[in-house]
Amino acid sequence: MDSNRDETPVPRPSAAFSFEYKHTHVGRHRIHYIEEGSGKPVLFIHGNPTSSYLWRNILPEVARATGGRAIALDLLGFGASDKPSDVDYSLDLHATIVEGFIEELGLEDVVLVLHDWGGPLGMRYAGGHAKNVRGVVLMETFLWDTSWKDFGSFAPAFRLLRTPAGRFLNRTMNLFVNVILPGSVAERDHLTPEIMQRYRAPFPTLRSRKAMAVFPALIPIAGRPEASRRFFDELDKTLKALVCPVMWIKADPGAIITSNTEYRLIALSARLPQLTIRRFGRSLHYLQEDNPGRVAGMIVEWMRENGLVASTSRPPDLRKAA
Repeated sequence: MDSNRDETPVPRPSAAFSFEYKHTHVGRHRIHYIEEGSGKPVLFIHGNPTSSYLWRNILPEVARATGGRAIALDLLGFGASDKPSDVDYSLDLHATIVEGFIEELGLEDVVLVLHDWGGPLGMRYAGGHAKNVRGVVLMETFLWDTSWKDFGSFAPAFRLLRTPAGRFLNRTMNLFVNVILPGSVAERDHLTPEIMQRYRAPFPTLRSRKAMAVFPALIPIAGRPEASRRFFDELDKTLKALVCPVMWIKADPGAIITSNTEYRLIALSARLPQLTIRRFGRSLHYLQEDNPGRVAGMIVEWMRENGLVASTSRPPDLRKAA
């Protein structure tokens, strides 16, 4: 594994979200997205309980430094996308939304940047449409059937969240935003009151929090639930079709990939021999809030190394990437 650490003081992330709100329809659902730049697309996909807002300090720098069209969508049930209460928010539905979004925008030769649930959803697309994906960046995600020991001290909380009572608490107390999000960054003072309010804003009611509350029950743990196991089995079968460059940004100590679960990356390397693992430095789960400049810098550097940038693009601002 590559060692790539930087102890330079980290600037606070900006709370500003000065993007034009854009929408497209996938089936009957309106999906919100933001974008900047032109050229070949770089698509950012978030997880739970975030949205395109997670990428606000990263997307513009990647677009500027690579000469590409950087795009971030809000998954169904998140951000400014529709939040229907009459759907089950299954993994198959989310995967259909991602595939439909790419088709609706006519995105070709895509680089995927994936975090949390964005990982399996994006990789499901990549494995099934390998010819349309020219690179993948992964961070704090999972592509496998997990086990309870993977969750360490968080196992009791996730056991609760997978029960009806836990889902009710999640919806009534907005637990993922109010508790899990601030507890999953290394620099808690970076999550200013303004940033936290922006993360709360998409979920003002119990009904609006349905997708967020459903996701914990969809994590495949020891083969359950069955539908999730099948989803991840299918994802694994398609990985062999993926021959493009892949980078995993590994946080220290991390939350999903920790010292106890790093063996998962070793196993993944056997499935994806083109996988490169880069060390991020100090962070837990939400690297984008701990040090967005470093996330952007690592993506740009890796894209340059693999010939995935426009010849007219400008080099990254190393001060921002510190």
